[in-house]
Amino acid sequence: MLTGVDDVFRALADPTRRSLLDELFRQDGQTLTALVERCSMTRFGVMKHLKQLEEAGLVVTRRRGREKLHFLNPVPIRLVHDRWVTKYAEPWAAGLSDLKDRLERPMEKVFEIYIRTTPERLWEAITDPEIRSKYNFGTRVKSAWTPGSRFEMSHPNAQGLLGEGENLVVEPPRRLVQSMIALWGDDVKAEGTSRVTWEIEPVGDSCRLTVTHDQLREDANDQLYGGWPMILSGLKTWLETGELLTTPGSLMYS
Repeated sequence: MLTGVDDVFRALADPTRRSLLDELFRQDGQTLTALVERCSMTRFGVMKHLKQLEEAGLVVTRRRGREKLHFLNPVPIRLVHDRWVTKYAEPWAAGLSDLKDRLERPMEKVFEIYIRTTPERLWEAITDPEIRSKYNFGTRVKSAWTPGSRFEMSHPNAQGLLGEGENLVVEPPRRLVQSMIALWGDDVKAEGTSRVTWEIEPVGDSCRLTVTHDQLREDANDQLYGGWPMILSGLKTWLETGELLTTPGSLMYS
């Protein structure tokens, strides 16, 4: 079942669930045991709240060996933001929504969104330069899209490349794994290479798109991953409505 605005508001209505999101905001990728230790309730109670957060799309889980890790997924909140807040208070709200995590291990960010489209059309939107520019801040991504091939990110109004990397795994229309070096500023250049994984799973007449950005160093510059909620919101809007979504990122090179 696809999540909606009502699911998000119901999940956020409970203070315990909000506190669990606060914990994941503070330190992403926590186990159930770690979250139970930080809450004054039983393991079963925490599991019940996490289940509702997962159903609302606010929490995404990943298996790492025998452990099940929980990640904060800000995309549903961004969609609510884009629907109402952007019209009235974008500069103020954008500052508040800036996510910064400090972890004791290399960072991993997981973003998930449901889009009413086909895997083939979604894959095309990810790999076609012109379509990509419609939701990725005007940036075009050029590549042969074969394993081991190079890709380049550019913008007509930017001097030089904005990013580059290698396509490590190319399995259309289901999975794309890329190494990436950001080049749009000296501060992000210094971060070195990270990895982005796109995973597409058909769900009825829609697709679940999961983007995992990992191999980020501890305390990595949030410019590397902070734009994903805006990008994915724009991708969903364009595929479902054909309209462009105005975000702070989309105005960078205008």
